[in-house]
Amino acid sequence: MADFTHFNEQGRARMVDISGKNESERTAIARSSVHVTEEIYKKITGNKIAKGDVLAVAQVAGIMAAKRTSDWIPMCHPLQLKGIDVSFEWKATEKAYVLQIDVFVKTKGSTGVEMEALTAASATALTIYDMCKAIDKGMVIGETYLLEKKGGKSGDYRLQGKEE
Repeated sequence: MADFTHFNEQGRARMVDISGKNESERTAIARSSVHVTEEIYKKITGNKIAKGDVLAVAQVAGIMAAKRTSDWIPMCHPLQLKGIDVSFEWKATEKAYVLQIDVFVKTKGSTGVEMEALTAASATALTIYDMCKAIDKGMVIGETYLLEKKGGKSGDYRLQGKEE
């Protein structure tokens, strides 16, 4: 069990003690996506979804999710986040329109913000699905992954092999 920091000597869950770690600037970028039909693409970009401005609502949902990550993920520390940015980019494929979601999260503290970025990307994608499901329940939420993280004891990380 020595390699698993979230387990105590009895093999039970614990929240890691980070009180001895140095504070530093830490950032993370997570990515997700939602694959939609041409009809949904046109309605989102034309602001014709009955529930409102899909991207604005999803953006706020992502920000709220990042701020509340420790409420969702049991062993996450509550963090004082210094910045959150949710951005969108449309990409067309042969089969669908893909809305790429990138979430940037920043703090200055003793632990990283990877989980906050991943949670925000997931909540953003889920909100898009929720707002558009009346049109098509066949939307597909794509892979959600950590693209990059900076700072902390383990150093910087950049995922290799994913298209930009």
